[in-house]
Order: sequence, then structure tokens, then C-alpha cells
Amino acid sequence: MPHIIEHRHGPDRRHQPRGGRRPEDRPGYAPLVLLVGDDAEVKDQSEAILAKLRFAVATSTTAEEALRVLPALRPDLVIAPEGDVSRLRDEGPANLRVMVMNRDMEESPEELIAEVLRSVRRR
Repeated sequence: MPHIIEHRHGPDRRHQPRGGRRPEDRPGYAPLVLLVGDDAEVKDQSEAILAKLRFAVATSTTAEEALRVLPALRPDLVIAPEGDVSRLRDEGPANLRVMVMNRDMEESPEELIAEVLRSVRRR
């Protein structure tokens, strides 16, 4: 078995908590956002932006798939296309927060960021 050499720049922080952008967050806490939709480009771009802002991000292609993973993931926020929102609210957990991924959010990363931050802060 070959020996793997690690090249680190700075101390090993793998076992230290990360995240927590707000003073009231627990150390290491990063709100989990579940992105639902079949537009891969929009999902990939949204995921990259949210991850860069230190949100935990999970994705799902359909509302059906999202409903299957909701009990295990327990996301802080679900962002879904307008057609899936009512189904997620009706069939998901009672306290599930669902936000519509509208055209403005699809076309403007800044709008997505602003809406997610507003929604997460309202909790």
C-alpha cells in the first residue's frame, strides 16, 4: 500500500467546527439549504454560491426525491420551483420552510443570496 504524503498549508483543522456566520449560531453550525429542481445549470450555480457563503447545501432533482430525504436531512430551508412548492408544504414536515425559486433568483445570483439570507435570519 503506497504511503500518502499530505501537503498542508497551516494547521490541521479537519476536526475543528466551521461555519456560524451569526453571533447566535452554535459553533460549527451552517444552515442547510435543500435545492430542488431539474435545471442543472441553475442548481449548480446556486449550490456554488451558497457553499461559498458557507451554507451546507444538498440538491434534489424532483419534489418526490426531496420528500424522501427531508426526514433525514431536516434542512433549514428548501428552495424549489413554483410547481413543487405546494406539494412540499402539504406533504413535508409541519415546520418546513419552503421558498420559491423564481425567475429573478435563477437569473441573478445576488437575488438568490439576498432571499436566502433574509429567509434564514427569520427563523
